[in-house]
Amino acid sequence: MKVVIDDKIPYIKEAAERLFTEVVFIAGNEINASVVKDADAMIIRTRTHCDKTLLEGSAVKYIATATIGYDHIDTEYLAQKHIGWTNCPGCNASSVAQYVESCMLLLEREKLLDSGAVVGIVGVGHVGRQVAQRLQHLGYHILYNDPPRQHREQSSEFCDLGTIAEMSDVITFHTPLTQCGEYKTYHLADSVFFSRLKKKPVIINAARGGVVEEKALYDAYQERKIRCYILDTWENEPKISSTLLHDAFIATPHVAGYSADGKSNASQMALTAVCKFFGLKPDFTILPPPLPREIVPANDEVERKLQLYNPLNDSEALKSHPEKFEYLRGNYPLRREHW
Repeated sequence: MKVVIDDKIPYIKEAAERLFTEVVFIAGNEINASVVKDADAMIIRTRTHCDKTLLEGSAVKYIATATIGYDHIDTEYLAQKHIGWTNCPGCNASSVAQYVESCMLLLEREKLLDSGAVVGIVGVGHVGRQVAQRLQHLGYHILYNDPPRQHREQSSEFCDLGTIAEMSDVITFHTPLTQCGEYKTYHLADSVFFSRLKKKPVIINAARGGVVEEKALYDAYQERKIRCYILDTWENEPKISSTLLHDAFIATPHVAGYSADGKSNASQMALTAVCKFFGLKPDFTILPPPLPREIVPANDEVERKLQLYNPLNDSEALKSHPEKFEYLRGNYPLRREHW
């Protein structure tokens, strides 16, 4: 059995080489038709686009993406070819929640936000729920927007996007990226959305780049309709907007979900899914490495949280070297969610 694996997926090598006859580790953007032609399975990230161009005539029977999002997978084509696939829903939800929480602490520290402010969460899946839990613990008031979930659950818990725009001091996006359909999220935050803002909110996008229309975002910033913005995901990654990068309060290279805890969860889930599909026993456990012993937790709770993760470090690295967007993702330092 031959499996092709993105070489930036961490903590997976030892278990994969023990499970499979042949394992090929290769950069995600270098996985092409010749590489996968005789492969039985693939374990990938968002940088590998799985479509007819890649898979036509290949032996691939199953694809696992070690990510929550799966807009890089042509699911209709896979269904036509009877190729199985899975993503890893919720794998790094806690990591993204840590990212948002740390951003909020920094906003408070810079006097850009008061505790007790209203936070509108757009997209209330695995990630949105975890974000809400952390922010409620900090004393924020939460509004929820998730039309498909509201439709399924018939719950009064949710409000519409107009209410989010009018009532929120912070608006944070956690939706998948969908290009069409009743619940399309592509350019969900567009010029019309920004024209409805009432409280000059902070905008956070840690979902997918296309969820927020970048021109509309920057126009809103220039027109002082928003206080500031935080971007982890970008349109046209890795060729990101230098203008948006320069003026962002925090700008990071799509690493909100990159804690070692989230990465190990994703690797475990993806590898387990491949084993299940092929009838192999998943007798392995993937654990993240511990923090270095010399890191001593501070007495202050806020400082302890920022010791574990301060997104300004990632922001400074990207602003200094935007051309290293992919390098910064692929060589991300150890980050843990808990002491």
